[in-house]
Amino acid sequence: MLRRVKNTLTDLSFLEELNQAQREAVESIEGPVLVIAGAGSGKTRTLVCRLAYLVYLGVPPENILLLTFTRRSAKEMIERAGTLLQKDCDRITGGTFHSLCHLMLRQYGHLLGYSSTFTLLDRGDVEDLLNLLKTSLGFSDNKKRFPKKQTLASIYSKMINKLISLEDLLSEEYPQFLEYLPMIERLFTEYQNYKREHQLMDYDDLLINWLEILKRYPQIRQEIGERFKFIMVDEYQDTNTLQGEIIRYMAESHRNVMVVGDDSQSIYGFRGANFRNILDFPKIFPDTKIIKLEQNYRSTQQILDLANITISNAKWKYKKNLFSLKREGEKPFLIRAFDDTEASRFIADKVLELRNKGLKLSQIAVLFRSAYHSYELEVELTKRGIPFVKYGGLKLLESAHIKDLVSFLRVLLNPHDYLSWNRILLLMENIGPRTAERVIGILKQEPLPFSLSKLKFTVNSREFQRFLELFLTIRPYEEAPSGILGQIWEFYEPIFQRIYYEEYHKRVKDIEGLFALSEKYLTLEEFLADLVLEPIELFEQENATFDEEPLVLSTIHSAKGLEWHTVFVISLIEGRFPSLHSLKNEEELEEERRLFYVAVTRAREQLYLVAPLMIYVPGEGKTFAKISRFIAEIPPNYYQELSSKKTSEPYKNTLTTSETSTSRSAFKVGDLVRHPHFGEGEVLEIIGEKIKVNFVSRGPTLLHLKYTYLELIS
Repeated sequence: MLRRVKNTLTDLSFLEELNQAQREAVESIEGPVLVIAGAGSGKTRTLVCRLAYLVYLGVPPENILLLTFTRRSAKEMIERAGTLLQKDCDRITGGTFHSLCHLMLRQYGHLLGYSSTFTLLDRGDVEDLLNLLKTSLGFSDNKKRFPKKQTLASIYSKMINKLISLEDLLSEEYPQFLEYLPMIERLFTEYQNYKREHQLMDYDDLLINWLEILKRYPQIRQEIGERFKFIMVDEYQDTNTLQGEIIRYMAESHRNVMVVGDDSQSIYGFRGANFRNILDFPKIFPDTKIIKLEQNYRSTQQILDLANITISNAKWKYKKNLFSLKREGEKPFLIRAFDDTEASRFIADKVLELRNKGLKLSQIAVLFRSAYHSYELEVELTKRGIPFVKYGGLKLLESAHIKDLVSFLRVLLNPHDYLSWNRILLLMENIGPRTAERVIGILKQEPLPFSLSKLKFTVNSREFQRFLELFLTIRPYEEAPSGILGQIWEFYEPIFQRIYYEEYHKRVKDIEGLFALSEKYLTLEEFLADLVLEPIELFEQENATFDEEPLVLSTIHSAKGLEWHTVFVISLIEGRFPSLHSLKNEEELEEERRLFYVAVTRAREQLYLVAPLMIYVPGEGKTFAKISRFIAEIPPNYYQELSSKKTSEPYKNTLTTSETSTSRSAFKVGDLVRHPHFGEGEVLEIIGEKIKVNFVSRGPTLLHLKYTYLELIS
């Protein structure tokens, strides 16, 4: 048992600022401890106080190990502990798993045949080495689409961190490369051999090799146990299988290990994080003491009530119930906008309203599942002059493939836009910088359309010939933007697949977003004005200067750990959130639920949940959107519904037979309506006293107007 040594530098007054659960976590010193730290529950303060408490009790700082996901956060926690004690705590070892393994392998790597001077490869080095070996094996000569060096590096790292076979990984994430399975396997074998022969390690080797030493040498485990008698791990829900195993072996001799995390915020499965680590911790370390931090210091109770009911439906979880002393507040708002356009207008209106009331834009965030979900909102904010920054993914016009498409549209409207001509010429086969320069020279000298016919005989590129024919066919001032975009896409898609083959499935979602955006415009000129002429490019995240701190747009993954006064969560419909990809995989669907929970718990005072009734689907046009299951399963008493047309009023367009006898004039074909049991639908037909409605939940349904209750929502 530990005995406190005399310490005249400080007292334990810092413990008095903790709540009961936090203090229990700090004072639980020996044996395995699992701290389930709910969102906004003060876990960092708890970790800092525990570091200070251990040193106060007389534990030599060099016997304490703190593992976090950034070296900066570990350094800050150790400095804060020193401030509490008024004593230097720098001899505490703190850092990431990779930095710890690097330190250990410099000392013990000889057991695996490595000298203490082995070279550590960064990501660029790994890519270059894989490319070198690919060339030496003759795979670069393959006329087909063998993976590029960046993709090969990603495949290798994911295979290691997820501990799955190459074949399974390719099947799940890179099916286009399955035909190259034997070649990629051989390449990776050569890669591993080359590293060992030349005293090289990559970042993944740090974990693999340190774990190998721990497994193979019991005496090393004992030695490490003596060196680090107390181990603490932050964000344990985000550790991968290798990291979980490392902790198991390093704490084997003393079992004095505390891990802190929130199973409900495990959202990095795509990076290799293993959700089971935190769930199975008590199995790996029997007699684990489980402490739950449930008091939330961030959000109102109304927001937490919705978060609690959401996560209560998770299949695998530690039961917890977040509570707050902030009892007063508004219930979260649900907004069923007609479409993305109306949703964007609502958000812009509400943001301006909040700013007029004195709230800084930087205290407002719009969160989304995928980066392309915010494209329409970005255009609306730019038109309104509302400054914003975007985290996670690229802004609309920053994506190369979107720039390509926009360049095609620009030359249609303005054939003298030579910058756009240069971009699209360089996309085409058999056209390099010199040929592009020659073509542009002809375009400048000869009036259109004569120069186009002349160019047909001067440029040896079938793609260019096809584009010239298309150029002469399209009527940019007469056709609808969506129709023009469709024709351009039909031409561009083979180029798109050739150039962006590695990430085709990811990037095509951006194209769909652009199509949806084009649907609301009548002229190509207006569409490009909003896209191009408005200064979207001025809103650069890193270097921009604003008259005021900007509004935050962010993917939810990039928002983890942050908080705002007011949060909008958008695109809450099936196929977007949860994502379409997750609908067939139970584990991925559960991670989507946790992602929604993270989004909800970013809000301190106000939460707006936004779901469009209609969406544009390329090839199908406007279609009904099914509201996200995460919203559908929440009882209505946990939120209040607002009209997207008037931001401060609930829906008031309810029509009932008792009030109006619901004459045929009350509804018309194409109206969107809501039924108390069947939900939202579109009026298909009115037949005498009956009405046929196509409900999202059950399809076409015939109702009697005299006995039904319908709410007009558009």
